[in-house]
Amino acid sequence: MNNLEKELKRMDFKFFGTGQHLMQPDVFFTKDNNLFLDVRTPEEIANLKISLKDFCPVLEIPVNEISDRINEIPKDKLIGVFCSGAVRASMIYIYLKGLGYPNVKILAGGYGPFIENLKPGKIYKRINNK
Repeated sequence: MNNLEKELKRMDFKFFGTGQHLMQPDVFFTKDNNLFLDVRTPEEIANLKISLKDFCPVLEIPVNEISDRINEIPKDKLIGVFCSGAVRASMIYIYLKGLGYPNVKILAGGYGPFIENLKPGKIYKRINNK
């Protein structure tokens, strides 16, 4: 049985019911050794560039380039996969898990919860807690 098959077998009612595949952005941003993986298209990124210099590194790799650029994604970090909804993030989540990435989460909620974490109070708190 390969890694993808093992991951699919783990995805039972309890897995989805307890949200083991998801992480809220506010929780993700409190973690150490994390990487924000933005899988949106170049057009989306051009219209809304995400810089998280006070939170974590950002890696922009559109879904259709992931397989060609897989070596850019480290296995030793918590990978938070982000897209505007959840479809692309879900695809890349299972792809990375199938390749043996141990610590991958889908950042829940798309733009809404993400933007909430970039308000002045949250940024101020993050900067002053370093």
